[in-house]
Amino acid sequence: MAKIFTNRNGVLFILGIALLLPFLVPNDYILHVLSLVCIWSISVYGINILTGYTGKLSLAHIGFFAFGAYALGLLTVTAGWNFWPALVAACVMAVILGILVGLISLRTNGHYFAIYTMCVGFIIYLIIDKWDSLTGGVRGLVGIPTPSPIGPITFDSLTSQYYLLLFFLVLTIFITKRIVHSLLGRTFIAIRNSEELAMTIGISTKKNQLLAFAISCFFAALSGALYASFVRFIGPEVSTLFLGFEMLTYLVIGGIGTLSGPVVGTLLLVSLTQYLQFLQEYRMLLFGPILLLIVIFYPKGIVGGVNKLINKLKRKKTKGGAAQEKGNDIEEVS
Repeated sequence: MAKIFTNRNGVLFILGIALLLPFLVPNDYILHVLSLVCIWSISVYGINILTGYTGKLSLAHIGFFAFGAYALGLLTVTAGWNFWPALVAACVMAVILGILVGLISLRTNGHYFAIYTMCVGFIIYLIIDKWDSLTGGVRGLVGIPTPSPIGPITFDSLTSQYYLLLFFLVLTIFITKRIVHSLLGRTFIAIRNSEELAMTIGISTKKNQLLAFAISCFFAALSGALYASFVRFIGPEVSTLFLGFEMLTYLVIGGIGTLSGPVVGTLLLVSLTQYLQFLQEYRMLLFGPILLLIVIFYPKGIVGGVNKLINKLKRKKTKGGAAQEKGNDIEEVS
């Protein structure tokens, strides 16, 4: 019976529920919230690649999210591009910008790196807010198109957009899993555990950190572009540092450095935020103590805590089985 509940079966079960959800819960509001969960989760996976697996805390992530959103908006609304080439171009430009920023920022370490990237994020916010002729300033960009049809498949309805965003989320999780379980992922973890030790065994720490930074920027821009096409209006608020700290909160509560932590934390907190909209002005008073308790007692978040509990139960079961087997051997001898 226990073999039924394998990791693979669990993933397929959850994916099946996600695919059937529009039919099980035919509610546009819930579908809208879950679509946002997919978008934010993609961005949080980007943070997890850099912060969770290399140990570098970047506060410019929300800036690259906004860069992807505005790049897609300007290419489709102003330049008249098709959605799909604009999506690819937005992600590529974000990666190029991320490499340029990373080449400079990765010369710093610790809190200096976090401060530098926070300044970069704030500069992107100022450009979006003040460059009125390009970005529209506080007016923002209006009329961003939905994804263009792919053959007979259109994305005009909320249900079709949900499935598209779910596809990109599943693709993001798949890519992240392949990275984490590859030699590159083990290299990232080695750098996180001890950068000095990694250097002594021949790992190019700066090169690998730059690669992680670029991957993080790619996922940030992808989620930003998808967000722009989903809400069809963006303004300077998509680049505020407060939103960046919210994404980081999703990761910490879900489980930093875990594969399922980003989507678990995002789903829980976004759902809770929507449920407690009447406490919108005081939500940080609620999230603050929760975040503090999780950081103290479960440093790897909810997923890390659950994994720790499961491993503990397995060890107890193993010890109990070994003790019982030893007792049976004693009885046979006697």
